[in-house]
Amino acid sequence: MEKKATKKTINWGIIGLGNIAHKFAKDLLGIKGATLYAVASRTQDKANRFAKTYNATKAYASYEALAQDKHIDAVYIATPHNLHYENTMLCLDNGIAVLCEKPFAMDANQVAKMIAKAKEKNVLLMEALWTYFLPHYRYVLEAIKNEKFGKVVKLEADFGFYKTFDDNHRLFNKTLGGGSLLDIGIYPIFAALSTLGYPQGITADATYFDNGADASCTMVFNYKNGINAYLKSALVEDTPTEAIFYCENGCIEINTMFHAPATVTLKPLNGKPEVLDFNYSTIGYNYETEHFNALLSSGKTESDVMTFAFSEKLIKALDAVRELIDLNYP
Repeated sequence: MEKKATKKTINWGIIGLGNIAHKFAKDLLGIKGATLYAVASRTQDKANRFAKTYNATKAYASYEALAQDKHIDAVYIATPHNLHYENTMLCLDNGIAVLCEKPFAMDANQVAKMIAKAKEKNVLLMEALWTYFLPHYRYVLEAIKNEKFGKVVKLEADFGFYKTFDDNHRLFNKTLGGGSLLDIGIYPIFAALSTLGYPQGITADATYFDNGADASCTMVFNYKNGINAYLKSALVEDTPTEAIFYCENGCIEINTMFHAPATVTLKPLNGKPEVLDFNYSTIGYNYETEHFNALLSSGKTESDVMTFAFSEKLIKALDAVRELIDLNYP
């Protein structure tokens, strides 16, 4: 069911004011027809500072207070992974559209409940996996769909960086959903699912920090006709962080930081490589936000790009890998 379309300025709220919220807010400043209306943190001081930096009208010291503000049209949830479900349900219960940072939730059960609540309330809900909306990635999806170099025969995608272990940092804190898989492993998995679909089989292996959070994860997604996707995430080493699609007649390579604004190298089997630069002038969060704004303005309650079905597929794959590597969260 669709809501009545609206043309008014969209008032945004942000819940959780960490690093990614700053990036989102900075790009939001340049979007027409949208404004940062309110922000919420667990402390008033942090909320005040963030609000001042990005000219937000309201600063709240609790997520509940923000969710009850009737002037807010949409909320971006940028809290740690373990809070995504709780924060999303809070906003949906208050009739506010939600753009929730990836991973959508901690498991498929939570995701199913979030989607059911959005449908019950007839409110827009979308997982914020920004890569799906970036121009370079849209180009690659089209090139693969149109078989620019023939069919994909193999995919290699990785995301890894070294960071000194800190049990108090959300990246390593297992209670918060920390570890490589949910935080960055989701991107190589996304690359496979968005181009090759859901695999017929999955194998996976992992290494762990002393606190039980996964330090690295290697995965192989098996498809029909012997096609495999070799995927990796790591918090203990710097990796190329590329996505390379090996095709019948050449390669399509998304260069380093493939999940973020990046260049693409086309390598035909018999021909010169060509580097495509997409001339990004923003951090890149504006693309998903503009898509979300358009959905909201036209009364849509589900994205036609980041669909509920795709989010369900993504969390299903993450759950499957977790089971294979025996990774359980508190």
